[in-house]
Amino acid sequence: MSDELSTEPALHTVEARAHGWRLDHYLSRLYPNYSRVLLQRAVSDGSVLLNGLTAKPSRRLRVNDRISIRLPEEPDYTVAPEDLPLDILHEDEWLVVVNKSADMIVHPGRGNTTGTLAAALQFHFDTLSDVAGQHRPGIVHRLDRHTSGVLVIAKDNQVHHRLSKQFEERTVTKQYRAIVRGVVERDSDWIETYVRVNPHHREKMMVCEEGGNARPATTFYEVDQRFDGFTSVKLFPKTGRTHQLRVHLTHLGHPIIADRHYNGGDRLRLSDLSPEATADDEDDTLIARQALHAHRLSFKHPATNEQVEYVAPLPDDIARTLAAIERLRPLK
Repeated sequence: MSDELSTEPALHTVEARAHGWRLDHYLSRLYPNYSRVLLQRAVSDGSVLLNGLTAKPSRRLRVNDRISIRLPEEPDYTVAPEDLPLDILHEDEWLVVVNKSADMIVHPGRGNTTGTLAAALQFHFDTLSDVAGQHRPGIVHRLDRHTSGVLVIAKDNQVHHRLSKQFEERTVTKQYRAIVRGVVERDSDWIETYVRVNPHHREKMMVCEEGGNARPATTFYEVDQRFDGFTSVKLFPKTGRTHQLRVHLTHLGHPIIADRHYNGGDRLRLSDLSPEATADDEDDTLIARQALHAHRLSFKHPATNEQVEYVAPLPDDIARTLAAIERLRPLK
């Protein structure tokens, strides 16, 4: 990317939805193809002016604040198309709904440049929105790499904005299925905490006290079925923080099985359920990734305004694990 700044500054007026956002957060939404570090540097260097004055990246915005910004030429992060299989649950002229497999990363990142959902979308569809940047074509929301399930993809920018607004206003209903360790006591409850990046393990999140970079996170859960040493639960996140469900269940004392980042172990084997159990082959592994699946997604269709719902059936590894636990670990 060239270091030469644009001659004419771009001008923006802060809209109501961004009231209270950090300046660097807001800029990262406006310029998704630029890194957060580059945007923060632009603010610190005085290439960004807020109401005609320099400001800190952490400055909280107010409605009708005016931003002037000069940046280098926009980088080209276009994702190369790859002929990868997609499980398409629904497609129309405005959007696509896919059932993401558990081994697929949503978009390219550090150390993962190929085999992504973004590359598969570029191959299978002629037009996709670019609101989230060239390296996230059509992608409105995300799932962790090893979480399977429903994702909605926008075919144009107007659809993308309308869907994003629903996510931001929390009118989208998301239901997940998970298998956790231990017997969850309450039939249903709210988990309400603050979360932030773990300072000792930057790839993990943690529950924390209010303040600083902490962000509120809220999840409602219902017990689906109890077993001896395990519980199947339904999860309804009301916020969309990174690793939220995984962190919340660990905080509850019931980490998701095979979630190696959050004390769930790296896999669950048939022999873990019963020493006498035998497998058909030498490998008795039931599941080797976090047993978390985005099961249902409901929202207003951005073109027809109808309430729609899409369901991704349980993948084989989670269904197989549930069947084995039900057979070998019934609640006594």
